Amino acid sequence: MVTLETAEKALKSVYLNVVADQLNVGVNPLLAKIEQTTGDVWGKEIIKLVPYGLNGGIGAGTETGELPSPAANNYDRFKLELKNLYGTIELSDKAIRASQSNTGAFVNLLNAEMEGLLKASKFNLGRMLYGDGSGVLATCKEQSSASNVIALDSVRNVMEGMVVDVYSKTGSLYPDFKGVRITSVDRVNNTVTVSATATTKIEEGDTVTVQGSKENELTGLGAIFSDKDLYGLSRAGRSWLSPKRYDNVGAISTAKIQSAIDYIDEVAGSQIDFIVCSYDVRRAYLDYLALTRTNVDFMNLDGGFKALSYNGIPLVADRFVESGTMYLLNSKDFKLHQLCDWRLFER
Repeated sequence: MVTLETAEKALKSVYLNVVADQLNVGVNPLLAKIEQTTGDVWGKEIIKLVPYGLNGGIGAGTETGELPSPAANNYDRFKLELKNLYGTIELSDKAIRASQSNTGAFVNLLNAEMEGLLKASKFNLGRMLYGDGSGVLATCKEQSSASNVIALDSVRNVMEGMVVDVYSKTGSLYPDFKGVRITSVDRVNNTVTVSATATTKIEEGDTVTVQGSKENELTGLGAIFSDKDLYGLSRAGRSWLSPKRYDNVGAISTAKIQSAIDYIDEVAGSQIDFIVCSYDVRRAYLDYLALTRTNVDFMNLDGGFKALSYNGIPLVADRFVESGTMYLLNSKDFKLHQLCDWRLFER
């Protein structure tokens, strides 16, 4: 017989390990490439001592001359609060009672809810890896009048069914756009329709976030490759904390990609082992290979993903990468610090 007790046991013993495994390695190729660790977690914070530059205790001299003066490694400290990621399902007492004598019906119900939650969790976790931690999904455009149809600068981060909040450009939450659900996405005109009785006129520069997530999301590549302070440190006077960026590079070519890779090797001695780009950049790269009659090589990655090969470096495309963007990464420079793995709790 199905009861609340057996339902909770099924969630813990059957579903939790599967969900955790899928979210740890099955979200996207980037997450599968990044090491996950519980190290450097202190209470509610992540504190990591990071070296930069070179040890200065090196010098040449004569056989009987003075030895070089010691100059220790350079260190700085990263500090960031842990972020809490939640995924919830709801099984009413009525639904459980209705399937008390039909285990198959209950399993079907539970499977459907868990599969939907897993899909949504993968979507949002994958999105956060490329975000800046602000939780902003898109920026709004001016409305002519109050409406539940909102025009956005991009719809790559939104999907039907998401529950979102809308904030003014000054940072205040619009009461009639709090916890509204996206019912439709127009991917041609970059608009979304939400389940709101709108009395507020959306203005240029307002923002859309996932419900309750403003300033609470993971620190992703969007933050690392921005000009804002990072991990509690100011970038001013810390050139090593600012990654190299190339803007308006024009048509893609292997020479331009290799030039950026060489620069990183020359300046930091860092070896690029992962390339991720937007879909339009991947298409442009494939067109370039076709024009130069270059063979297209493919690679198999951890997690069951496939990638193009650029000189043995995996090149993948992701829907959450901003249009016209390519990231050249050394995955060994990244770690996902966590207090614990995914857990189950009953509310």
